[in-house]
Amino acid sequence: MNRRKLKIEELNRLSIDAFRSAGKIPLVVVLDNVRSRNNIGSVFRTSDAFRVKEIVLCGITGTPPDPEIHKTALGAEDSVGWRYAGDTLSAVHELKEQGYEVWSIEQAQNSVSLDTFVPQKEHFYAIVLGHEVHGVQQEVIDASDGCLEIPQFGTKHSLNVSVTAGIVIWDFFNALR
Repeated sequence: MNRRKLKIEELNRLSIDAFRSAGKIPLVVVLDNVRSRNNIGSVFRTSDAFRVKEIVLCGITGTPPDPEIHKTALGAEDSVGWRYAGDTLSAVHELKEQGYEVWSIEQAQNSVSLDTFVPQKEHFYAIVLGHEVHGVQQEVIDASDGCLEIPQFGTKHSLNVSVTAGIVIWDFFNALR
């Protein structure tokens, strides 16, 4: 069995223009005051890999062009659609008015375990990922349709925001593609 590592040119990746016109999953990622530019870049890269429709960068969340974002995004900040919103709550209300079901990714009372949540193909979704220490703002949780929680079985009670984004985006991609 041949297990030769593939060269970049053998991966048949889309160009930025082809990516922009390619079909996307009906998922918007909202970053609520994410402070780490490396986390932001990682979310861009994951969003590119799984054809997320858009990223909304809110509050103190950095925006491209930024060398720290680029370090982990590796150009995905040029392919994935994004916009800046000064206020996360306003962005959530706007998404809901556009017909999106908004889910905060947070450990909260009555949260839904990600392993039991089944996104429906005919729905449009937005997920909100919060600040590395404080999480999603309570007022944003209150405005959301619900909270999704990743089940965890170790001694820690949280995951890095970019790791969380990867897990949740992958789960939505599998259900919605």
